[in-house]
Amino acid sequence: MNSVALDSVSAPTATGLQVVEADRTDPLSKCVQDALRFYLENMAGHDVVNLYALVLEEVERPMFETVLDHTNGNLSHAAKILGLTRATLRKRLVAHGIERAR
Repeated sequence: MNSVALDSVSAPTATGLQVVEADRTDPLSKCVQDALRFYLENMAGHDVVNLYALVLEEVERPMFETVLDHTNGNLSHAAKILGLTRATLRKRLVAHGIERAR
């Protein structure tokens, strides 16, 4: 794991957890892996269920929102960037309750 400058670490929260800024040079897969390890290690004995659905929800929604913002709400362009059909993208946006800016 990369060392982090002291000024990029937040003060402990009420839960005792600290927010650490990600190293922007790490690939997305490493960021996801680190986040999952942290999540699993900090479950404090609680059962972990539906992790797959949780991860998809946590990643898919901001991905769609970011790509739509990048394309100024253009579904055709967003679908092309995402590698989806417009119909599939529209369906996923409805499922997440995301309305595109027109």
